[in-house]
Amino acid sequence: MTVGIVIVSHSPKVAEGTADMVRQMVGAIVPLAWCGGNGQGGLGSEVGAILGAIEAAWSDDGVAVLVDLGGAAMQAEMAIELLDEERRTRVQICEAPLVEGAVIAATEASGGSDLAAVRAMAEQLSP
Repeated sequence: MTVGIVIVSHSPKVAEGTADMVRQMVGAIVPLAWCGGNGQGGLGSEVGAILGAIEAAWSDDGVAVLVDLGGAAMQAEMAIELLDEERRTRVQICEAPLVEGAVIAATEASGGSDLAAVRAMAEQLSP
């Protein structure tokens, strides 16, 4: 199994497009899920959708979450807090550019790296 990747954007189109890029780069070997937008079809992020994406991309090796803006990071932190304690320790938010970070994280995960290495590689892209 490999580390899962979750992409969270305020825009569902950005999230889906980023997920498409990841899939084209690494195929289906990496568990991947995305979410974006609010329940009314506008821009935003929602805790429930993020929690669902974490569950969809779940891996016992861990899940790396990439977000586009501060609000999405805050919502992702809240979603992680809702996980049971054992799962919570296996989910980390990467402070990295969304698209580039997701592609690099997934590439690293596809090679069998652990969650710490996946996160570190994605975060090397941070300014």
